[in-house]
Amino acid sequence: MSDVNDDLRYVYAVCHPPTAPLAADLTGVGGVPPRQVSHEGLTALVGAVPERDFAAEPLRAHLEDLDWLAETARAHQRVIAALTTVTCPLPLRLATVFRDDSGVRAMLQDGAERFRRVLERIDGRVEWGVKVHLDDAEATGEGPWEPARDKPRTGRDYLRQRRSQRTAREAASERAEGFARRLHETLSLRSDDARLHAPQNSALSRAPGRNVLNAAYLVPRSHSEEFVELVDRTKDEERDTTGLRVELTGPWAAYSFTGDSPDDCTDDSTDDEGEEGGA
Repeated sequence: MSDVNDDLRYVYAVCHPPTAPLAADLTGVGGVPPRQVSHEGLTALVGAVPERDFAAEPLRAHLEDLDWLAETARAHQRVIAALTTVTCPLPLRLATVFRDDSGVRAMLQDGAERFRRVLERIDGRVEWGVKVHLDDAEATGEGPWEPARDKPRTGRDYLRQRRSQRTAREAASERAEGFARRLHETLSLRSDDARLHAPQNSALSRAPGRNVLNAAYLVPRSHSEEFVELVDRTKDEERDTTGLRVELTGPWAAYSFTGDSPDDCTDDSTDDEGEEGGA
């Protein structure tokens, strides 16, 4: 195993100094336990990673390897999730890397104003995600013609049936979008901040149905139970629209409210950091 002084520094997040320790068996990228690097009241959680994988050129190649990327993202998220149980971190982009501890401290120094501003905004708060999906086929009763009596007997019957299904689908979509709009308005009033994300592509997310709401809410940790109960109560209204499904996820670190999200992880977003840290 290489000496930590010969490795690069992978930075997971910036936070105020945690008041409680992380789990002793916590490991991050490469199976390495994270440690703290502090500077003027700010703390970065870092782990040692080999230059052969995380210098600019090899990192650029690795980001094209979906298996490597998924494994790294899981390790990254594991550390962020653990850190979220003891403080309110500002997560950094996947594969944020610096040459050494001095580079990490320089990052804390250069970004101190922004880090403190964001940490103050998210202090004591967590992120909850809410998605609403509509299964068009279930909502409209579309599907294979099962009973023989349902089969169209003529071309006119077929066109009439298809027109009826299209009307039902449009009505179901309108009801679902209305439900999602009301739900977002209600949850926004019960949170400190909210973000509307682009609807997910079901082919990529593998979630059944069409995504009609994809939102994140910044909620005081002390009010999370009430927020979850509020989402659960909306399911009574959800039952009025067949084929509608509400999905609640969290609590997460406040990814959507810091400007540094895993969704931003692209070649362009990591090149500068990789070059600063490893090239």
